[in-house]
Amino acid sequence: MIHMSFCASLAFVLIKVFKVVEPVSMSREMYISSVVPIGALYSLSLWLSNSAYIYLSVSFIQMLKALMPVAVYSIGVALKRESFKTDTMANMLSISVGVAIAAYGEARFDVWGVMLQLGAVAFEATRLVLIQILLTSKGITLNPITSLYYVAPCCLVFLFIPWIFVEYPVLRETSSFHFDFVVFGTNSFCAFALNLAVFLLVGKTSALTMNVAGVVKDWLLIAFSWSVIKDTVTPINLVGYGLAFLGVAYYNHAKLQALKAKEAQKKTQQADDEEQGRLLEERESEGNGKRSESQN
Repeated sequence: MIHMSFCASLAFVLIKVFKVVEPVSMSREMYISSVVPIGALYSLSLWLSNSAYIYLSVSFIQMLKALMPVAVYSIGVALKRESFKTDTMANMLSISVGVAIAAYGEARFDVWGVMLQLGAVAFEATRLVLIQILLTSKGITLNPITSLYYVAPCCLVFLFIPWIFVEYPVLRETSSFHFDFVVFGTNSFCAFALNLAVFLLVGKTSALTMNVAGVVKDWLLIAFSWSVIKDTVTPINLVGYGLAFLGVAYYNHAKLQALKAKEAQKKTQQADDEEQGRLLEERESEGNGKRSESQN
């Protein structure tokens, strides 16, 4: 909730005051019908994923997050945004088997924590698919800064409501809690810096580069949790996550090849259209020349 309030304020300053990026024209009806559902799903994803850290290790949570492509593809097929392909589903099953092996080898396995994290993955995957349905299909493209500008205030409201009933009574009874502005301030700044880094990275490279960087980040987090936080990472954990990692890598590779094929087809189509236009102009010029000769 603190992250959302900080990011919403900073995004407002960057867009309205410094005009770093242009805001997207959006009506109130469009905001309520498109952005509010996305904000609600995002807040649920944040709530459940943060709660999972109470019960599970950092390394195991990263392994469970490898199920994200499986959830996105499955929900995309269910909502008819993706076409069902046997080889893709086989790849999704390999990722799921890898995560299941990693779960089997987890030293601190907690059923409630796993349910929280899987719920977070499901809500996040639904949010990503709804972005395609509610925004992209309508020609609205939001970069990370404009996303925060529109989604963060909505998400703040959805997080504030459960905070009032769930966490605020506990904080009020615990007199030892003191709001540390340095800790929360620097933490919130890091959260916004992450979104800004994503915006710059995708702008300079591509979304696929972001996915690859995310995979590298997961491995670094697992190594960090094992070496610094002293989380227990078993060999079975690594074997299972390695299998899931290969499945995710193959999925990203297949998406890249499909994107390249689509771009090549588009370029071929443009070249054909230009050739047809040139031939049409030549025929018209020849016809005009014959008419002028006949008139003479």
